[in-house]
Amino acid sequence: MTRGPATPLPSPKARRRLREAASLTQTQLAERVGVAPGTVRAWESGRTTPRGRKREAYAKLLKTLAEEEAARQAPQTPQPTPPPRTEPAHDRASGPGAGPGTETKPEPEPKREPAPEPQPESAPGAPPEPVSEAQPQSDPEPVPEPRPAPVALTPAQAFDALYEFSAPALVRQTFLLTGRREQARESVERAFQTAWERWPEVARDRDPVGWVRATAYEYALSPWQRFRPRHRHPEPPPADPGDRTLLNTLLRLPPRHRRTLVLYDGVGLDLPETAAETEASTPAAAHRLLRAREAVADRMPALADPQVLHRRLAELASNERLGTARPPSVRRGGERRARFRTRAAIAFTVALIGTTALTVRTAPTHYEPPVSPGQAVRGVPPRVAPGSLSDEELELRQKLRDQLQDGPERLSPQLE
Repeated sequence: MTRGPATPLPSPKARRRLREAASLTQTQLAERVGVAPGTVRAWESGRTTPRGRKREAYAKLLKTLAEEEAARQAPQTPQPTPPPRTEPAHDRASGPGAGPGTETKPEPEPKREPAPEPQPESAPGAPPEPVSEAQPQSDPEPVPEPRPAPVALTPAQAFDALYEFSAPALVRQTFLLTGRREQARESVERAFQTAWERWPEVARDRDPVGWVRATAYEYALSPWQRFRPRHRHPEPPPADPGDRTLLNTLLRLPPRHRRTLVLYDGVGLDLPETAAETEASTPAAAHRLLRAREAVADRMPALADPQVLHRRLAELASNERLGTARPPSVRRGGERRARFRTRAAIAFTVALIGTTALTVRTAPTHYEPPVSPGQAVRGVPPRVAPGSLSDEELELRQKLRDQLQDGPERLSPQLE
């Protein structure tokens, strides 16, 4: 799994004693660890036990308090100060500039300072008294060599380090969620490719491994996975019968319950972190965890103990041989996917612009009302084609034509 063995902690009584010896209140200790005061009260009473990153921070703080207490209780014995050394008279006479006929006067002896009275033992934690010039100073402590300044990693080097550290464990965890080895590998690789695309955000995240883990779990548990062709072909189950039974029991759980169980009892996160990663409230996450444990215990009573369940999940994930790709290939795969999506977006945009231009070019510029279809009108006799004229009609037509030609002239208005 991602996390190693749990960090050892002192007993609840020892935790409270260390806090009181450092003159810290539960509120102050909670602020330094980053939890609520009620959580510290529950830890010191033994009702709950810290897990995950909170456990590591709490253990480190208790270790610091224990070292400070040991330093305060260590006795500080003052070193004896020998009397100051005086130079003999003949040595002074034979010093530089003294000849055989030179008369030397005895120099007055230096005035001895009274020996310092023994000081009482300093209170615990008080700084030591400065050493006077007359006292011989002890050997100077070795000065530690300056550490070289940390070398800044490039984004690619930081990504490769994160991948090599967490990818194998994440693949094993994802296998517990899906029961498919290839799907677990692909989910983790896709999650790291997404992390590489958004690397500035992931690099500044408080828990980069948690960011990648959440992305991998979301991809692995996506309902669209069931429509993939390879999902129709089952993979070979684990060889051990106990591992096979446990894996089948996990796969029968609802996806949300399965994810909560893997995060809490498998990875080792505490309840608030599990709730935050599954995007649920803390009571909802606790309810899912209890239901998942009950379902596992009903089929496998030996796993009713959470510690035994945690060990069996770790063994099931470790027994599978799940390889991972190299970091450079994962980065290159992510970059290829990003380029493909960019080119596809550009091609779609160009096609959309061309279609719009063609529509504008061929669209009519004015409105043409449609011609209504013809309808039959009742009560009107049908129009008959003209036939030959009779003699009377012929005579009338000729008369009209003659009158039109020889008729009176037209009147035109004239001004008076």
